Amino acid sequence: MPVKAMLLGNEAIAGAVVASGCQVATAYPGTPSSEILPAIAAVADRLNAPTVVEWGANEKVALEMAIGASFTGARACAVMKQVGLNVAADAFMTVALYRLKGGLLLISSDDPGPHSSQNEQDSRMFAMFAKVPVLDPSDAVEAALMVKDAFAISEKYSVLTMLRTTTRVAHCRQDIEQVETFEKGNEVKFERDLSRWVSLPAIVRVSHPLHNERIEKIRSEFETEWGKYNYEIPSKTKAKLGVIVSGVCFSTLKDLMKQWCRDDISILRIGTPYPLPHKITESFLARHDKVLVLEEPYPVIETQLMNRSKVDGRWNGVVPSAGELLPELIEKIVLSEIGVEAKKPDASELKSAIEELGLTARKPQLCAGCPHRSSFFIIKKALPNAISPSDIGCYSLAINQKGVDSSLCMGASVTMASGYYLAHKETGQERAVVATLGDSTFFHMGVPGLISAVYNRHAFVLCVLDNSITAMTGGQSNPGLTGKPRKDDLGVALPIESVVRGCGVTFVETVKAYDTASGMDAIKRAWEYAKTNKTPSVLIFKHPCMLLRVPQEKISVTVDNDKCVGCRYCIDNFGCPGLSFDESAKKVSVDKRYCVSCGVCAVVCPQKAIHKVAK
Repeated sequence: MPVKAMLLGNEAIAGAVVASGCQVATAYPGTPSSEILPAIAAVADRLNAPTVVEWGANEKVALEMAIGASFTGARACAVMKQVGLNVAADAFMTVALYRLKGGLLLISSDDPGPHSSQNEQDSRMFAMFAKVPVLDPSDAVEAALMVKDAFAISEKYSVLTMLRTTTRVAHCRQDIEQVETFEKGNEVKFERDLSRWVSLPAIVRVSHPLHNERIEKIRSEFETEWGKYNYEIPSKTKAKLGVIVSGVCFSTLKDLMKQWCRDDISILRIGTPYPLPHKITESFLARHDKVLVLEEPYPVIETQLMNRSKVDGRWNGVVPSAGELLPELIEKIVLSEIGVEAKKPDASELKSAIEELGLTARKPQLCAGCPHRSSFFIIKKALPNAISPSDIGCYSLAINQKGVDSSLCMGASVTMASGYYLAHKETGQERAVVATLGDSTFFHMGVPGLISAVYNRHAFVLCVLDNSITAMTGGQSNPGLTGKPRKDDLGVALPIESVVRGCGVTFVETVKAYDTASGMDAIKRAWEYAKTNKTPSVLIFKHPCMLLRVPQEKISVTVDNDKCVGCRYCIDNFGCPGLSFDESAKKVSVDKRYCVSCGVCAVVCPQKAIHKVAK
């Protein structure tokens, strides 16, 4: 009897990857994709499957490992989020033209909204750019089915294939049969063939036209043999509106149609947005006076429609050009298209519940006792006028304590620090620059920028905030640690200090993140050294992430109400959840619900109102 479980969409995908006989699975963590690789490892461990499961130092590394495995005939997949695909784009765009040997699946998870990303780009657009087929599931069950079909089409046409999910698919839960068996993998045998494995211009001039031919063959197959993903749900009466829909928007629209009990709307569901099955879409367009396209976040299907004269969508503003298509928004758009006003949602019950519970909105913030908070406070206290570029990750939350001046993408804190230095050098000014990034981000993309800075003699301080974890994406390992996804599989930890010295940095020190006095002294000395010697200095602020639950000394603190003047300095410049401010009394107090007794805040208050409790 098959065993069912309420699985995350990412867990369903992971089970399907193992069941499909995937021999090599790689990834770099990034929400909403982060759970996939650990779940692949868990399923492979449970079934004793031979799948090799590994984190790459970044997405480009992860994809290229999977590509190499594919060249040998092994079935492989690489997993990342949408902005991670930017990092892997070099390999992605080139391997699209190759005639692969083993099936190669790229799973790219998009974040419409966005919820946890610096943009809401559409991986389907990247697939169209690279000319690779992409499958777009509407729920967890379908995502699992598409994994097997994606591997099949990849091996049938020797082409890279993408499975594009979104946050709502990745993090939905559905009752799904757990995987109990797996297919046997392919024979692994690398055969030398320069015409196949090398991307010289002369070879590309031949391979690109051939690739175009196979994309058209895939389009024809999507027209005729993929009816389970591309199909029409016709209206029962004359249709007032036809809707072409893909991804999770399809699941939302189906639910709304049940609520409305309408029979005058036709739906064309497209599960293969590129290459778009033109015959199906053109036939649908010809039979309807008005057609609406619902997809997120970019107009990928809409752009491929050859005639948009009676199409409403993002191109003409009927569908918003940014943001997630939530159910209430889809309801408003669709009903407006047929001349019906959507009911305004009744939020009175929710409002009453919020008031009854006394809930107040809070900004995303670093955890109580987070070593990053202490590190940022040290930096700003030591060099208050320094420019502070930071990175993508937990440390971006330091904007709440005025610790971050700019943020772009992974590794950019280092390279932007070079840019800040160069701009001020050009004008003869001297401005301290202190860049921050985490341990995983350092390995991901910090090293090349640091090497460039050493080579070009850029004077700034780089602070690597080493909390021994890839924290924001759920606690994955990285090259600074020994952990790997599969049970009993250990890697070799690379000490950050050794890597930094290997990059040519001559001023390197490791500082305890909670030690504010030593930290401020180190920051000042690091900047003086960088300024004097025209070279980057590196400080490694080290303390375990609080989510690791590593035992540490408990240092209780209290607030002296007589000394507290209500200046909010501790709230605005330190911002720990363990401290709360009473607006009526204009006093700070320790919130025991959140305080972890790290004791760091005792040095924060300019009035010395926060002090350690004697044991």
